Amino acid sequence: MMLESWQSLRGVLIMLVVSALGACAQLQPRPELAAEVAAQPGADSPLDRAFAPFEALHPGQSAFRLVVDGPEAFVTRVQSARMAQRSLDVQTYIWHADLTGLFIAGELLQAADRGVRVRLLLDDMDARAKNAGLAALAAHPQIAVRLFNPFASRWGLLRKVGEGLTNFSRVNRRMHNKGWIADNRIAIVGGRNIGDEYFGASDAVNFVDLDFAMVGPVVRDVSTSFDGYWNSPLAYPVEALDPEGVSAAALERLRVRLAEHMRESDGSRFAVALRADDAVRRLVAGDRPMEWTASYRFVADDPLKTTMTEREAGSTQVGAALLPMLRTAQTEVVIISPYFVPGESGTEALVAASRAGRQVRILTNSLAANDVAAVHGGYERYRKPLLAGGVKLWELKPMAGAKVESSLFGSSGASLHTKALAVDRNALFVGSYNLDPRSTWLNSEQGVLVDSGVLAAQLETIFSAQTAGARAWQLGLDAGGMHWSDGSERFSSDPKASIGKRLQAWLARVFGLEAQL
Repeated sequence: MMLESWQSLRGVLIMLVVSALGACAQLQPRPELAAEVAAQPGADSPLDRAFAPFEALHPGQSAFRLVVDGPEAFVTRVQSARMAQRSLDVQTYIWHADLTGLFIAGELLQAADRGVRVRLLLDDMDARAKNAGLAALAAHPQIAVRLFNPFASRWGLLRKVGEGLTNFSRVNRRMHNKGWIADNRIAIVGGRNIGDEYFGASDAVNFVDLDFAMVGPVVRDVSTSFDGYWNSPLAYPVEALDPEGVSAAALERLRVRLAEHMRESDGSRFAVALRADDAVRRLVAGDRPMEWTASYRFVADDPLKTTMTEREAGSTQVGAALLPMLRTAQTEVVIISPYFVPGESGTEALVAASRAGRQVRILTNSLAANDVAAVHGGYERYRKPLLAGGVKLWELKPMAGAKVESSLFGSSGASLHTKALAVDRNALFVGSYNLDPRSTWLNSEQGVLVDSGVLAAQLETIFSAQTAGARAWQLGLDAGGMHWSDGSERFSSDPKASIGKRLQAWLARVFGLEAQL
């Protein structure tokens, strides 16, 4: 009894300490800053000379390429950084300090040394752990770093937890957007963060992901959105949060570290791929085709979405843009969403579409492949109603053969990270938006809608490849209940899922965490 009382008392004391630490760190209003805008396209940089003639041949149109392959996504970013002469604007949710993440940081530092203006905008949920490196980069006169919706405290797990507990409603709202813009001539947007698993460079588990590489006026649309987030009162310069960390000495230490990392990684698999693949020039030469169209729309949530109340009008601009696509579908709907929690209304809409004669097909992660097992707890309850309503469901396996086939680097497993939607094999969406409550009401998101039979056919090819028996289980429903099958094996419960993942999913379901997923 005494032991139980002590344990209870200890738990209370820990909570009090954590809360006190969080209360000590209060985020102050952002300093007043002059608005900044993206550099306009010019005529003299390599990217200008590469893409301006094509834009002139396609007035009012933009070009789009679906980038499935992780190495191609990495190489396109690095080579566009090397070709840039005016500006590099990077917006991301996660930036890992790993093989590819440090390499890209080194490339941006080298670009800044050439006189390129570099702006880095990161969500602080992940960036806080890299505060020292980001503050060091900001000491460069050509590099500016801003952190979106930041924590007031800059180090210490207990302080972070305490701040999360005392300011949960604010800290819980994150910037999930991902974008890369070079010289306002080429942009890359989609699902990828910056890190090994997003580029197929991990020896553990890689993400099956998707980007749009884009040229034309749509690039300026992405830049306008970036400027809106950059100038938002929620985007804090790192020097306002950690002025002592922004120092010439810190930059010099980081410079040495990055140079050493780039030398050491010169023989790595991704560095070899970088030398072997001239991705940007292949786009220019037409070896990697892009689809030109005037029928497109870049859409992003208001950066102030993270301050809005849930379900406030106008808070989910990306979600609102996708609804008409779903409602006007005539023949079929294809959805790829790693974190899929459709809710009651979403389930009813998908079932209604199926019963109206439209083919509805969905690919999401299996519990075994899901890197956020709690999300699966929110998704599980909708599987049977969807299947009963005629919707076809597939769940990606954790092991896509011995390697992720789309990657040159290889891995031992795969997890779905692609966020895409296609309707009637003509209209498609690619972006950062998951079909779940968090993307709809809590996080800010962005993406691109394009009308193109060619691109929609390419997405169909991707979907067919990822739902083949070697890569996914198809779910079914019969008198015996729900089952999973890949054509050779059949399971009556979530296949290959560990006890730990089953427990996480169960806890999310029991505690009613769906609104947070």
